Amino acid sequence: MPLLPLFPLDVVLLPGTPLPLHIFEPRYKEMICECRANNTRFGVVRAVEDGIADVGCTAEIISVTKEYSDGRLDLVAEGRQRFEVLELDRTRSFLQAEILLVPDEPGAPSAEDKARAIQAHREILELAGAVQDLSAVDESLLSFYLAGSLPLDLDFKQKLLAMRSEERRIHMVTEYLETILPKLRRAAKAREKAGGNGHAH
Repeated sequence: MPLLPLFPLDVVLLPGTPLPLHIFEPRYKEMICECRANNTRFGVVRAVEDGIADVGCTAEIISVTKEYSDGRLDLVAEGRQRFEVLELDRTRSFLQAEILLVPDEPGAPSAEDKARAIQAHREILELAGAVQDLSAVDESLLSFYLAGSLPLDLDFKQKLLAMRSEERRIHMVTEYLETILPKLRRAAKAREKAGGNGHAH
């Protein structure tokens, strides 16, 4: 398998979720230029203190939204497949790696578990003034979509990315969202009170 070019970032990319990027460093301009020319993917891995995370996600360039005269780019990529980093290669200006794609174990979450996760997610979005739209979501990637569309803790997202069972992921997402919901409800109530007491801000 050819080496996968890596883009270490302070994010966790999940399959099926979009990632807007501004490409300005020369090495990444070179990397993205090659990916576009050859229609290939690159890998997004979370940058951690002592290097990079062991599990990342391949990213496909969906659209280039702006090209600047100095070669900088704004683009939108989307998470595709999870992979495990086997060995790093530092022969180019950007990191590359030998990887192993990580498939899911068979098995699906129960309808009840999915409904609970969707309900918690919907409520969080409503508190933020947003609307849930699951129309284009791949059923097998539901957990990734629910977590990827919210600004959740990166450690949590990394753990989710490494899990190989959608059933366990849905369970973990539900628990996480149901834990943070009461705090968000309280914050929304406090905002309402503050906004409705007749004082100018």
